[in-house]
Amino acid sequence: MAFVITQPCIGEKAAECVDVCPVDCIAEGEDQYFIDPDICIDCGACQAVCPVEAIYHEEELEEEDMAFLEKARKFYSE
Repeated sequence: MAFVITQPCIGEKAAECVDVCPVDCIAEGEDQYFIDPDICIDCGACQAVCPVEAIYHEEELEEEDMAFLEKARKFYSE
């Protein structure tokens, strides 16, 4: 399981999450940051510092936010 960055991050890109990630699994995309679901260790450090509350654990995603998990997987597969 992994954390996922959702809609509130689009256009925001504050980057506090990048600074605190102990495994360097967060990368900047064109319109938002993404968490690599294969590297994320579920520590929650990123979620605690997100100023727009855009980061959720994969198991806590609402149905409408599941697309952001797929968007992250696509980002890291390219």
